Amino acid sequence: MTKDELRAELERQALRYKDVYGGEILTYAAQPDPERKPWRKRASLLDQAFDKELERIEKERQAKLEKEQS
Repeated sequence: MTKDELRAELERQALRYKDVYGGEILTYAAQPDPERKPWRKRASLLDQAFDKELERIEKERQAKLEKEQS
């Protein structure tokens, strides 16, 4: 069945519905699909611990450099 045949069939069914049942037919435009947001990975406990450890090491390094410069 082609698109034109399908359109014609739907039109016939709509007219039949109006004639037989006296109903009103509303047609709506297709709604767009919701926009998908990019997926982001949550940090696991190990990732958080690793980040904290990196921060601690960086702070120690900064403190050591400041101590040497003083």
